Amino acid sequence: MPEVTIHIGGRGFEVSCQDGEQSYLHSAAKMLDDEAQVLSDQIGRMPEARMLLMAGLLLADKTAAVEDKIKVVEAQLAEKDAEIGAQMAEQEAQVAAQLAEKDAQMAALQAELAELKAAPPPEPERIEIPFVPPQVSEALTDLAAKTETLAQEIETKIAG
Repeated sequence: MPEVTIHIGGRGFEVSCQDGEQSYLHSAAKMLDDEAQVLSDQIGRMPEARMLLMAGLLLADKTAAVEDKIKVVEAQLAEKDAEIGAQMAEQEAQVAAQLAEKDAQMAALQAELAELKAAPPPEPERIEIPFVPPQVSEALTDLAAKTETLAQEIETKIAG
């Protein structure tokens, strides 16, 4: 086990730690030293045991406050989690209802298509196209020509 010297409140302490944990120990010692420095600045010189006790209590107080904040944040997170879960469940229900509706529409359309495919073809519709015999067409053409000629003669007599 490595031996590490840490400094708290201007005093050095030899401590042992697990291999690889030296940086954590130095970090913890710095936190304790910062609190001891605040005490020393406020109160002045005090016995080592009292300084360490007070610095430890200040750190414990900060830790308790952080833990309380963590509990509040965890409770808020759980509340948000529950809200999101409820919203998701509601949205899933809406999507499921829409999907069921679309499935029903699809089934109805498929049934209609099957019915149309199974139905006999419609009867052919009889369409009559009027047929004009060639003699009638020729007679109408002659009649139109005679009408034009008469109209020209009338116009000439009126103008003349």
